[in-house]
Amino acid sequence: MSQEAALNVGSARGRAVDATAVRTGIRTPRRRPRRLLINAIGVGVFFVMIFPTYWMVATALKTNADIFATRPKFIPTHPTLSNFGRAMDKPYFWDSVRNSLVIGVSAVIASLIIGFLAALAIARFRFYGRRAFLVMIIVVQMIPANSLFIPLYLLLNKVELTDKLLGAAITYLALTLPFTVWLLRGFVAGIPVELEEAAQVDGCSRMGAFFRIILPLVAPGLVATSIFAFIQAWNEFLLANVLLTSEQKRTVSLWLFNFVTLRGTDWTGLMAGSTLVALPVVVFFMILHRRIASGLVAGAVKG
Repeated sequence: MSQEAALNVGSARGRAVDATAVRTGIRTPRRRPRRLLINAIGVGVFFVMIFPTYWMVATALKTNADIFATRPKFIPTHPTLSNFGRAMDKPYFWDSVRNSLVIGVSAVIASLIIGFLAALAIARFRFYGRRAFLVMIIVVQMIPANSLFIPLYLLLNKVELTDKLLGAAITYLALTLPFTVWLLRGFVAGIPVELEEAAQVDGCSRMGAFFRIILPLVAPGLVATSIFAFIQAWNEFLLANVLLTSEQKRTVSLWLFNFVTLRGTDWTGLMAGSTLVALPVVVFFMILHRRIASGLVAGAVKG
């Protein structure tokens, strides 16, 4: 065998080994530095994203001496839970939690019901103006919410719904509904129509196919959509500050302002209150994170 033929055979064997490694998932030495670089970047981004949350929790556990120390202390030297008790003793804490739950849950339930029916109609039926309606949903999402504060306040004030939980819930519903419709449309469109037709052939009515086929399959999408809509309603600050003026009607995001006074900011109490405000959403998210992940994947199958 000539030298040129031997080189050709060697290169062919090398390509065959690389192809086998790709099929079997075995990492070749040339891929390892790239993989390590990608992992290092991912870990770095993770620490950058998680550091503000860690600093909030760490500050909530610190004393005033640790906060105003010359050198920043990343780990509390004398951790204490008294800041959380002091935050919960602030006036209107439980009132603000109740108000946020009422507004958030009401807006989420209403947006899921209306948004799911609208998404079902868009994904399953062909009607005049369907594409224009989808474009309108995207355009509405592009409008800055700050530009709507004055007209929303004037409108609610005319119907005497300012400084009322019902007015805030209706406003949050209007803001979350386009996002809900657009997201649920992807979930419904990912369900084959043949499943409904097969259920109707087996004797189900259209309503029976809806409850037996569509609703169970789109349940992960409903969970994912409800979580994002609830987080948006729970953390909203500017609109709540415009619509809700009395202390008894304020939400948790507005309640945190009690730690900012003319004499200064109570940083330990503010961070403890922020941790308490974020804790319910984090716990709820951790419980349902598997359904959220499956729902997002299901919604990405077909748009």
